[in-house]
Amino acid sequence: METGASRATRVGHTVAKVLGIKLSEGKNPLDGPVTRGESLYSVSAAERYVEEEPTAAEWVHSIFPTRRGVGQYFYNLFPFIHWIGRYNLQWLVGDLVAGITVGAVVVPQSMAYAKLAELPVQFGLYSSFMGVLIYWFFATSKDITIGPVAVMSTLVGNIVLQVHQSYPQYAPHDVASAVAIISGAIVLFIGLIRCGWIVDFISLTSISAFMTGSAINIAVGQVPTLMGITGFSTRAPTYEVVINILKHLGRTKLDAAIGLTALTMLYLIRSACSYSAKRFPNKSKLFFFLATLRTAFVILLYVMISWLVNRHYRQHPKFAILGPVPRGFQNAQVPTINTEIISSFASQIPVVVIVLLIEHISIAKSFGRVNNYTIDPSQEMVAIGVTNLLGPFLGAYAATGSFSRTAIKSKAGVRTPLAGVVTAIVVLLAIYALTAVFFYIPNSALAAVIIHAVGDLITAPNTVYQFWRVSPIEVIIFFAGVFVTVFSSIENGVYTTICISLAVLLFRLVKARGRFLGNVRVHSVIGDHIVGPDSKQCALESSEQLPQCGADAGGRSIFLPIEHDDGSNPEIDVSQPYPGIFIYRFSEGFNYPNANHSLDYLVSTIFKETRRTKSGSYPRFGDRPWNDPGPRRGHSEPDHSHLPTLKAIILDFSSVNNVDITSVQNLIDVRNQLDRWAAPDIVQWHLACINNRWTKRALISVGFGYPTPPFSPDNSSSSRWKPIFSVADVGVSHSAATVEEQDRRDSISKNETELGMSHAVQTESNSTHAETNKEFQDWKAYRTSGRRKIAVVQGLNVPFFHVDLTSALQTAIANVEEQLGVEGEKVNPRSVTSV
Repeated sequence: METGASRATRVGHTVAKVLGIKLSEGKNPLDGPVTRGESLYSVSAAERYVEEEPTAAEWVHSIFPTRRGVGQYFYNLFPFIHWIGRYNLQWLVGDLVAGITVGAVVVPQSMAYAKLAELPVQFGLYSSFMGVLIYWFFATSKDITIGPVAVMSTLVGNIVLQVHQSYPQYAPHDVASAVAIISGAIVLFIGLIRCGWIVDFISLTSISAFMTGSAINIAVGQVPTLMGITGFSTRAPTYEVVINILKHLGRTKLDAAIGLTALTMLYLIRSACSYSAKRFPNKSKLFFFLATLRTAFVILLYVMISWLVNRHYRQHPKFAILGPVPRGFQNAQVPTINTEIISSFASQIPVVVIVLLIEHISIAKSFGRVNNYTIDPSQEMVAIGVTNLLGPFLGAYAATGSFSRTAIKSKAGVRTPLAGVVTAIVVLLAIYALTAVFFYIPNSALAAVIIHAVGDLITAPNTVYQFWRVSPIEVIIFFAGVFVTVFSSIENGVYTTICISLAVLLFRLVKARGRFLGNVRVHSVIGDHIVGPDSKQCALESSEQLPQCGADAGGRSIFLPIEHDDGSNPEIDVSQPYPGIFIYRFSEGFNYPNANHSLDYLVSTIFKETRRTKSGSYPRFGDRPWNDPGPRRGHSEPDHSHLPTLKAIILDFSSVNNVDITSVQNLIDVRNQLDRWAAPDIVQWHLACINNRWTKRALISVGFGYPTPPFSPDNSSSSRWKPIFSVADVGVSHSAATVEEQDRRDSISKNETELGMSHAVQTESNSTHAETNKEFQDWKAYRTSGRRKIAVVQGLNVPFFHVDLTSALQTAIANVEEQLGVEGEKVNPRSVTSV
């Protein structure tokens, strides 16, 4: 009876034949009738393992979610479900303290930031309320506080002014709401498809430059308000604002007395509390809360002063004050969204999205590491997106994570994200109960609050110095971003740092080249003793002589770059491990951007250090290729007889995770090129440390991993090549579990043979497999005694894939010497270089 699988196989072979697809191409001649990876090279002594290639069905299965995966996806959309059932009184106390503390800070800050967004101050309160109320449903961070921030408010203010010039019919809060909804929808989409990794393309250097430049831009822009100076735009580039401030400094008003004293008081209170906390460590918590409440204290103090000064001058106050603030959610409405209003700020959407992401994700990651938990960037994007989608219905504008309020919340001892609800209650009370007090808040005092808040975002000189120690080129990127922000705009500064960072990354990737390695004999030393076999220690007799501690005094082979460009001791003599054998390690992966550069370096070095196997390969002058014209007329060829011929190449794939068609095709071209160089010999290609099944499959499909003519068993059985495998102990050979597993395998093999579910391989490959299998069975190395059993680590069908460089080198040397012995040449057993 024909099964569905065999019928599908037969239909597939028929279709392939009609389309002219050659299924036999790229087949490994050492593959046998393997169905699901059963061990074919099995004898009673050991387990033989044949490595199975991954299939397209596996790939499709890996990218499609299971039913359980879909359920887990929706379950993870609401992280509060994971912990809300275990909420307790101790958590509640911590959340109450942190929530009230942050609420006391967020109320004055949000009103100040609304002024940056060119909006009435109540819109800052609306944004704060919606941010902290919604976030806890989707949060994976207990510390983050979502709300208005200085940089985002500045960007929104720029957009509002820009749109107002072209479309004056739209109110500022309509534009701000539209910006929040569009950017929130984009961020929500990125989070829902779980692409939070996209923020990893934004480097720490870019974030630092963006925050520093933005802080300078915002602080300078607030100086005119602080001093009561008017008559010029504070939205111009920073350097222009500085020039205008100096020009109009003589027009300073009474506002400066309020603003400068408020700013001084903020810094004095913070400094005094920091000093007192160090002076009296047992009261550090008290001083922390006093420092946290400094903003609320300063605002209330100057509200009282303003009321005393302006209570009889409400129509014409002595200095600028906020004025009337509506009570409640007076601007709650369905946001105005249409193509006209979206097109008016479409060019600004990318920078708004970037700022939403980099501020929030970078802060969340930082505090997660500090407080020993991990955030989910994709889920955080969902939180930001939902907040900015729903917030505008109550009048909110774009909000994201706040650095200063998050730091306060963390230090206040927050226990869960539910603290945001407490903060929301505080903000709600302010919206309904304190609007009459807000009337007298001086604008210059709010400017002082902004300057004080953004001052902490400026990267300290010591941090920049540490950047220089780690990566000097990134310091250049940092200053480039800061200078562009100061002399142009925040948006251009963001684009500059991100683009330059990506350009440097691409340059490093494209221009990456590998290293040629040589083997060195090393010994582990503890004090005056050398660690020998089985961790035994032997006294070091002298610096020039090693002790005889066992067979080799605990020595082992390692592989170092021949050029010592890794910082290893240049006095160590590292050379090629065997004449004509090269070990090459890729340094930055092996994909289409860097494949040419890596392999060009490989080929050029081999050409310099080896000679053609067949001399005089160009009998006539005209037979030479144009790119190898040879010596000038009357001159002889340079003498390269002292150089070895090319025997084998060992590629270290430890840094390679994936390959692509371009890189594999380049590798094929290089193999053919070097085969012509070594003709009539064939270059052996050994590959070590491959850690991806799909990479193995790609390489096997083009002929790597197993011997090629003239070392193939197709020509002269396996006597022309020596497969060397790494083996490991797999336990007791006659245990009940092993017997059961063997019976299961035998049953599966028998059933699948009866059902006809075998690989489609050619007849000559099957005979080759039988011969190879017979030889493997005769090897004494695979026999065991007693209760121990061994098995190969990697598949016997890919003998030129190796678990490490040592086994690859051993195989290459054994095959080279076997070849020389078969051809009747003298084999030099001392040709391995050990330093």
